[in-house]
Amino acid sequence: MDSYKTGIFSEILACAFLMLHGFRIVQRRYTTGRHTGRAEIDIIAKRGNLIVFIEVKKRKTITAALDAITWTQIRRLRAAAETYLLKKRWMGDARFDVIIVHGHHIEWIKQAF
Repeated sequence: MDSYKTGIFSEILACAFLMLHGFRIVQRRYTTGRHTGRAEIDIIAKRGNLIVFIEVKKRKTITAALDAITWTQIRRLRAAAETYLLKKRWMGDARFDVIIVHGHHIEWIKQAF
């Protein structure tokens, strides 16, 4: 399986995992538009008064997955999330999580950045 298909499959697993934990998937692969300098948010999920922006990484180890998230990417993800929250006029809580798929395991890091 190529990296694109592996990424899509990992996102589907992450969505199922989140739904099992009571989240509703609001949007997948959210972008603010071309040439904006903003990143794509893999998953946006909601539960009650909480909205979560989730970065999904598929790597062999947890360390490799976390190392793949750069400060530049974090800044872009935050900008995209801020745009989303303003657009939706969200007044609840929000956070960033990372879901790491490694082997047959899923690690969920809450409030990752």
